[in-house]
Amino acid sequence: MPHSTYLPEKMGSATVSPNGRFEAGSFEEFTLVYTAGYFGIDDTGSIKVVHRFASDMGRPQFDDPAGPNYTTVEASNGAVLQVEYDPKRNIRPWDKTLYIKVVRGFLREGDQIVVRFGDRRQGSPGIRIQTFCEHTFEFRVLVDAIATYNYVELPGQPEIAIIPGPPARFKAIMPTSRKVGDAFTLSIKGEDRWGNPSDQCAQTFRLESSIPVDGLPDSITFEQGQFAHVIEGLTVHEPGDLVIMLRDEIDEFTCLSNPNRVVTEQSLSPFWGDLHGQSEETIGTNSARDFYQFARDRAFLDICVHQGNDFQITTPFWEHLNELSREFNLDHRFVVFPGWEWSGNTGLGGDRNVLMMEEGRQIHRSSHALVDDLDDVATDANSAEGLFEALKDEDCVVFAHIGGRYADIKVAHDKRLERAVEVHSAWGTFEWLIHDAFEQGYRVGILSNSDGHKGRPGASHPGATKFGSYGGLSCLLAPELTRAGIMDALRKRHHYGTTGCRMVLDTRIALAESGRRYAEDPLLGPTTHEMTSEAMMGDIVGSDAASVTFRIDALADAPIERIDIRNGLETLETWRPFNEADLGRRIRVIWEGSEYRGRGRETIWDGHAELRGNRFERVSPINRYNLDKRFDPVGDDRLEWTALTTGGLGGFDAWLEDPEAGTLVIDTALVKTEIPVRDIGREDLVFENGGIERRIRVFRLPDENPVTQAQLERDIPLHADRDNALYVRIIQEDGHMIWSSPIYLVPPV
Repeated sequence: MPHSTYLPEKMGSATVSPNGRFEAGSFEEFTLVYTAGYFGIDDTGSIKVVHRFASDMGRPQFDDPAGPNYTTVEASNGAVLQVEYDPKRNIRPWDKTLYIKVVRGFLREGDQIVVRFGDRRQGSPGIRIQTFCEHTFEFRVLVDAIATYNYVELPGQPEIAIIPGPPARFKAIMPTSRKVGDAFTLSIKGEDRWGNPSDQCAQTFRLESSIPVDGLPDSITFEQGQFAHVIEGLTVHEPGDLVIMLRDEIDEFTCLSNPNRVVTEQSLSPFWGDLHGQSEETIGTNSARDFYQFARDRAFLDICVHQGNDFQITTPFWEHLNELSREFNLDHRFVVFPGWEWSGNTGLGGDRNVLMMEEGRQIHRSSHALVDDLDDVATDANSAEGLFEALKDEDCVVFAHIGGRYADIKVAHDKRLERAVEVHSAWGTFEWLIHDAFEQGYRVGILSNSDGHKGRPGASHPGATKFGSYGGLSCLLAPELTRAGIMDALRKRHHYGTTGCRMVLDTRIALAESGRRYAEDPLLGPTTHEMTSEAMMGDIVGSDAASVTFRIDALADAPIERIDIRNGLETLETWRPFNEADLGRRIRVIWEGSEYRGRGRETIWDGHAELRGNRFERVSPINRYNLDKRFDPVGDDRLEWTALTTGGLGGFDAWLEDPEAGTLVIDTALVKTEIPVRDIGREDLVFENGGIERRIRVFRLPDENPVTQAQLERDIPLHADRDNALYVRIIQEDGHMIWSSPIYLVPPV
């Protein structure tokens, strides 16, 4: 226990009203009443009302009685109270703290402190409660009755349940590729406006497919209380690209599924996973069992791994995680690995993720910072170098992660174990991590996961706190959906990452003369090879060829905005699916980047745009996940917003009345500029502001872009004296990004 356990039964009690079930993200008023126990509370004693780090409940404020989140605190006996709110004033994960100190007077047994969260008596709409669901959302109360600043947790804590709202959107999810005749599943769900799967989807939908599908019903009906509609045993008997459309009862378009490419031959199949998330036993939400159930039954993943901060994983919890991974892992259905997030200090290497092949292995923590049982402290690996040494004989893989701490792969890297870097999570987008790898000559793949803390692995909406991005997904190209098959894909870098979309992506190279495809990275020592004239993403090929043909095949679930073709740190070409002649009245404004690598990376883009001498016909936000952030047209010539980025991107599209007239004025704290509308074209106008790719970009698009597929072939000159890491970054018009793992063309050995 991190707090004192001295006589909790004499420290008082707390209740909250109303209690029961409340819609995620709604505005409510809650009255928490603390009743002092035997000791009362002495002069300068205090209580804390704490919430989890992951919670994004509205921040209590004490100055605007008519504003959201207005909170009042009173003592029943008239004692004078000092009230403060601090998001980091208690031990994690219960660090969001309403601190209430008795500064004049004291409390006797039976006296009360009354806290009204969202006090509506003077016009406040209430406090906006957490935007994601939780079975037991606690108002946890800690008491310093004797004024020693040594707090005791009350033995019974008041709690409510947070449930989803009605559906605001529907999603239809399939595999992204299957062989002709192989059975597959279509899963359909509704999500509320904050991204929670909804059980209030009582509607009927008609289903339309782009190619014939055996077993697909004409329609489906959701019953009240049903979270998902799963249609199994579907088959397609001719090759083709399948998408399925949902239409509602009045025949209006509802949603389009991700694409499913049906092929005649397939040596490797795509399987979708979120390899990194946490539950309430560490710093997340809901239980570890809930975590895996959500991943399988609400996000419809093929692969999932619980990755709790190691310094919070007790030995009993590690054993429980092993039991859960053994229970949930089912070949050809749902693959789970035991693992943990090694959460070392940045100066000692920063965050890494460890995936073990089997249960029952020793966890090597970065520290025992929040684990009181020190019996196995000798097994700790306090540095990344120490971690790699501890794992040198284990059957496992490691990938580098950016969270609060960031992985410094220049400080430590193990070529045998650390096969990938995670360029995207709910924390943001971090392309600089793969750039670090290229600069050091490492040959790693690219993953994207969520590190979700809100109990939604595989569908990790960021909510309304510091998480600036939708959580990512990784597509593993594996011979089969088993632990062995997925581990093989990870070790061979046969995977790509996305910011949450499910794209069909294939990147390959063709050589005029065969090269050596190595079974292992030759930097690790002698290895076998096979001669080949073709290689796929993740492969390492030795060749002294002067050039190579690079082939890209992408099929998206939204229009493609651009494809960046890269060789390591070089962007060789930016391809767009339209020409200057296709451009119309639509302009796009993008803000992106981060302050720096560490925890304070958030970049604030609050500001406005004005259109002088022209008019906005309509505007549409990009990546506006936090509905607390403003996006407000003011008349027809001004747009005001609040926004932040943590490495990723946001922005808006605007359709202008006149495609050429007037001036666009952008005003933010970081970038202020005026741009003649006629100067906005196909190429980006870039306004830099330091940081890490912190900037605003402005460019023009066609009024409508229907292109969701691209097949490109480029002849790429190769550098003879260093690695050539050929990969792509794709940006969809909806704001999602996709990265292929590089194909490494290296000097032959």
